Amino acid sequence: MTSPSPTQQQVTSQALRRFMRGWPTGLAIVTTSASGLPAGCTVNAFISVSLHPPLLLVSLAESSRTLAAIAEADLFAVNVLAGRQLELARSFSSGSADRFGGVPHRWKHGVPVLTDACAAVVCAVDRVIPATDHVLVFGRPVWCACDDGADPLIMAGGAYYVLSPEGPAVAG
Repeated sequence: MTSPSPTQQQVTSQALRRFMRGWPTGLAIVTTSASGLPAGCTVNAFISVSLHPPLLLVSLAESSRTLAAIAEADLFAVNVLAGRQLELARSFSSGSADRFGGVPHRWKHGVPVLTDACAAVVCAVDRVIPATDHVLVFGRPVWCACDDGADPLIMAGGAYYVLSPEGPAVAG
């Protein structure tokens, strides 16, 4: 089977977005601080890169205010959202400057960690790699905690779901 050359096929950003809607993914909020003020945004591009040594990766838009704050702090947290945190996923993906208003959080290693997250990890920046309009930020975990009883929030097909032992349920 001969595959078409890259010049024969063009995938638009809209087509890629539609394709990615078929990939169920967890949701997390990346948090950090800049000048002592909390910053954060919702992400779905977060992976474990290595267990030995532990290394994580998040992908952030090059224009992200959270990315700029991470560059200042050299630390960030990844907060895996629980099913009950749908509104946080929405508000932290909005353009609002004050995303932390009324959001319960505590400080670990100088960065805010969301109180009710399924799991949270604080990472020291290991390396940063530009990738077109995004930046890959690798982090070395320095602290983590998990709530094994919390059901995670996931997204698929443009909709939010809570993943529980009984199966997925539509969130919100």
